This record gives sequence, structure tokens and C-alpha cells, in this order.
Amino acid sequence: MPFLDEVELQLFAGKGGAGCISFAREKHMPRGGPDGGNGGRGGDVILIARTSRNTFDDLKGKRHWRAGNGGQGEANKRAGRAGGDLLLELPVGTVVRDAARGHVLVELVAADQPVPLLKGGRGGRGNHSFKGPNRQTPRIAEPGEEGELRKVRLELRLLADAGLVGLPNAGKSTLLSRLSAARPKVAHYPFTTLQPRIGVVERDFEQMTLADLPGLIEGASDGKGLGHQFLKHVERTRVLVHLVDASSGDAATIAAAWRIVRGELEAYGETIAAKPELLVLSKADLCTEPPPVAEVARLTGRDPLVLSSHAGIGLEELGARLFALRRPAAAPDAG
Repeated sequence: MPFLDEVELQLFAGKGGAGCISFAREKHMPRGGPDGGNGGRGGDVILIARTSRNTFDDLKGKRHWRAGNGGQGEANKRAGRAGGDLLLELPVGTVVRDAARGHVLVELVAADQPVPLLKGGRGGRGNHSFKGPNRQTPRIAEPGEEGELRKVRLELRLLADAGLVGLPNAGKSTLLSRLSAARPKVAHYPFTTLQPRIGVVERDFEQMTLADLPGLIEGASDGKGLGHQFLKHVERTRVLVHLVDASSGDAATIAAAWRIVRGELEAYGETIAAKPELLVLSKADLCTEPPPVAEVARLTGRDPLVLSSHAGIGLEELGARLFALRRPAAAPDAG
């Protein structure tokens, strides 16, 4: 199933209920005064971010979302019921834009905090509200006001402390499964990961989030392959963990693979290119000889970390370096 991280919706706040025209009719008051109540207010449209959601799949197939309308006022000065609010649950990291003008209306960066977006219409006044010295039996009432409406474009920008990047089949999903409780699909063929997944890594009473992003290919910044769809999710990560398959044992091959992804990150924008980067030589257990760390360092200008997720090599050191980079007081040098 394709990863849905952009969607357009038409949102409608509820219409206010109409006011009531009514006159009191009781035994001792056969021709009583006006007692029509006011209409109820229309429901609001409220957005809320949930950590349990990471795509817009639940919104697929439904483009119009409406809050409840207010009820009509009733006799005996009873107000109509208020319309139910529309509470739209979205992933943390959702950017809400005006679909027509393109400007950002709100960004949902905190979980479980309601954000009012559209206000429901006011209920109309019943005829009781129009009674006055010169108007004893008003036979008028107001209709309810229309609620606000807006067409919005939702864009997902995943929030994670660190993002795993690399060519397809570099070992990112396996690493995420070893470092966190996440259980991404793992297989020995490219593009197993078709949508980002986030895991939580714990170390010495600290936690950090780690995003497994689909493999990039050359030309991803121009829209080729799966990469262009997901490069934007790298923008909000603090640290990049760049995995390169080192099973060939050849420094030039490893450096060339690193340059492909590095070039795509730089082509996408300076925001990503400037992030701290950890170069990780993955699949070290498949090498017949120790990976050529010194030569790779010379060719890339990075201090690589040797890793084997299957054999457990380098996992502790990687975790320590990630948490050090995550801390605000840490120096930005990634090696």
C-alpha cells in the first residue's frame, strides 16, 4: 500500500441552529408572551496530533469532513443543542496549509494538544430575544450562522531525533529492529521499506526516536524512485545515520555508494546537508576481511563506524554516539 503523506480535505465547521418562534400557552396564560429559544452553536473543527498515527491512510477516500450543526431553539426559552465538534486526529509533524494560497495555517508538533482550526456558526436568536417595550409579540427569529469552511492541504513531516538514510538494502530496517522495539519488514531485496517507520531507542533512562526511511537512489532529489517522496522527512531529524553496505570490502565501492546518497541530500537543500552525519559501514559480518575503515575515512572525510546488526557489532557504540549528538550541549562534529 502506498505511503500517504499528502492529502487535501474540505473542512466544514457546523452551522448554527435556527432560533425558535413560540408563544407561551398555559391555562393561566392563554395568550402568553414569546418564549422561543435560541439555536445551538455549530460544532468547531479541531485538530489533534497523535503519536499512534504516522500516515494519512485513515483519511483516504473521504475528502469532506463536517462538524455537527446546532439544533433549533425550542419553546419555553430552551436553547437548541450544540453541534458536535469535529476532532480530526493526525500524525505528529503534520503541516496544515491553506490549499488555495499555500501558506501554513498550523504545524502539529506536540502530541495530544487540541488545536482549534475552524469555528462553528452562532445559533440564531429566538423570538424571545426580540421582545421589547414596542414589540410585545415578535414573530421573528434568526437563522443560524454558517460555520467557517476551508480547503486545506495536509503534509506530513515526520519528527524523529535521528533518521536512517542510505541506498536500498543497506540494512536500515534491520538496524532499527535491533536498536528499538519497532519491527519493520526486513528482507534481502531493495525497497523492502515502502514507508517510514519510527522506533524508540532507550539508553540509561534516556529515550530517542529513530526513523527508518526508504532507500534513496541516484536522482531521488529530482523525483526518481521512492526517495523524493521521503527526503522531506529527513528535514526534521537532528542527526543522519548514513548506512553503507560494506560487504564488498572495497573502499572505492563503499565511498561511491556514500557519495550517491550524500549528493541527493545536498541537492535537496542546505537544511539537510548541514545536519550531523554518522557514517556507518553496515553488514560487517559479511566481509571476508575487516572493512577498510582508514581508506573509507580518507575518501569520504568521515570517521566511519563498523556495524553488524545481525552479529551485534557496533550497536553499543552507535547508540552512545547518537545520544551524545542528541544532547543540546554536544558538539556538532559527527566524525
